[in-house]
Amino acid sequence: MTTSAPEPVLPTARVLTVAGSDSGGGAGIQADLKTMLALGVHGMSVLTAVTAQNSLGVQDYWPLPVEAVSGQFRSVVDDIGVDAVKTGMLPTAEVIETVAGLLQTLPPGVPVVVDPVCASKHGDPLLAADAVAALRELLLPHATVVTPNLPEAVLLSGLPEYTPPAELARALAGAGPGWVLVKGGHRSGPPTDLLLGADADEPLPFTAERADNRHTHGTGCTLASALASRLALGDDVPTAVARAKDYTTGGIVAGFALGAGIGPVDHLWRLRPHL
Repeated sequence: MTTSAPEPVLPTARVLTVAGSDSGGGAGIQADLKTMLALGVHGMSVLTAVTAQNSLGVQDYWPLPVEAVSGQFRSVVDDIGVDAVKTGMLPTAEVIETVAGLLQTLPPGVPVVVDPVCASKHGDPLLAADAVAALRELLLPHATVVTPNLPEAVLLSGLPEYTPPAELARALAGAGPGWVLVKGGHRSGPPTDLLLGADADEPLPFTAERADNRHTHGTGCTLASALASRLALGDDVPTAVARAKDYTTGGIVAGFALGAGIGPVDHLWRLRPHL
């Protein structure tokens, strides 16, 4: 009598990134997949745009057709499944609308981390001007956590540039996400990120020492991907934020020069023998 082999057990969580490609390898899909690998989850990808990008900036980008975005998503989700999703560069209102519709088809309880990418580290725009409203109105209601930096929070909220971060977080919480993480790295002093739950009165601060390192390309992508990875592994949101921030801070400290401009964070810093 023969017995059937046991069904293979998935050794780790599955995390899907929906984002653009960085040809220089420091941000975008490339940074997302490196982060997911470093944190022990299986990373998968839906490409939304191709960029011509290096350490000096983004020279150009080309959005993919919405049919290509939808086709990739359905191919992965319908066969492999997902335990968390992270979105990054969604360059047009049409792509944002498509992704928002796709997120509605996810099984209940799958966390979604929205990194509202509006510009590169060098300030090069990565989001069409008419897409800001679509991002705010169509995508944020699907977010378990949205992770804007200060300029992105100002742009999405419509509030003045000098608005305190806590007020920015409250304004974005009103757009429908479960949690808002406003990143404070653009301000002087020790960078403090503020995490506000939709039902909370006051945000939780997460502060780290500012690293003496200019090679910070890919920090936003890395943090959001680390957060999605930790959520997929079962952390609650505050715990996932703390662990994602610790991983990202270590990557910044170990960031290295690459090309003539701003180098990337080191996604494998925990594996370096000298660290």
